[in-house]
Amino acid sequence: MKFLIEHESSYHYSEPVAHTIQALHLRPLDTPSQKVHSWQIKVPQSAALKETRDVYGNALQMLCIERPHSEIAIRVSGVVETFGADWGLATTVERFVPRFFLRRTMLTQHDESIAVLTADAVAASDGTTLDTAHRLMNAIRAAIDYRPGTTDVATTASEALAAGSGVCQDHAHVFISAARLAGIPARYVSGYLCTGSAVDDDAGHAWAEAHIEGLGWVGFDVANCICPTDAYVRVAYGLDYLEAAPIRGLRRGGGQETMTVRLKVAEGASQQQ
Repeated sequence: MKFLIEHESSYHYSEPVAHTIQALHLRPLDTPSQKVHSWQIKVPQSAALKETRDVYGNALQMLCIERPHSEIAIRVSGVVETFGADWGLATTVERFVPRFFLRRTMLTQHDESIAVLTADAVAASDGTTLDTAHRLMNAIRAAIDYRPGTTDVATTASEALAAGSGVCQDHAHVFISAARLAGIPARYVSGYLCTGSAVDDDAGHAWAEAHIEGLGWVGFDVANCICPTDAYVRVAYGLDYLEAAPIRGLRRGGGQETMTVRLKVAEGASQQQ
């Protein structure tokens, strides 16, 4: 499948900002499962933008504005082609052994409720890692309703499970927390999902990957209760949201911030090559 992706994030401030620095994970990379035919990142003329790689090998852009400003617009666009039924197996070059992704983080720390959910899934499974991961995905989706606006980027896995509602980020964090508790290395993935609509503000997406012995890294989209297909474009991964967020940053000044996002993921973009 081939997709045209257009993603714009705009920040407006009630007072001038003296200094801004942002870390951007906005550029997908070529893998055996996807090919980037074209990609552009546009930032304000006053911004300095340096591209590098983060510790995992994700493309990372560092944006810095060192003069007063009252708004920032970041626009990305490009064409990405995805391939085949085995997309869920992320065969990228790995910089860390799988057990590195057993590490706990603040956002994925487990509590008693996650421990109980994990124990039930393990007990009900056939004893294989793959079946356990699928049972965790199904149990978490049943326990957490998809409901935007009930959580935010600082919500932890245990808080989301207790609330019983959240978004794809929360589903991924609970899955990662439970998988690690069960001894399964797991990590957070950010990217895009084509849902069939030409304009889809929810196309920015997050899911999890679990390391399955004999298969490698397998994707689990808990929010949709499926393993990712060729409708998914993979951008970045890390231990949790904080390491793979599309945009994270700091600013000095600015008062009240208002953020708007416009996102379009359209299938069939051969004209953009």
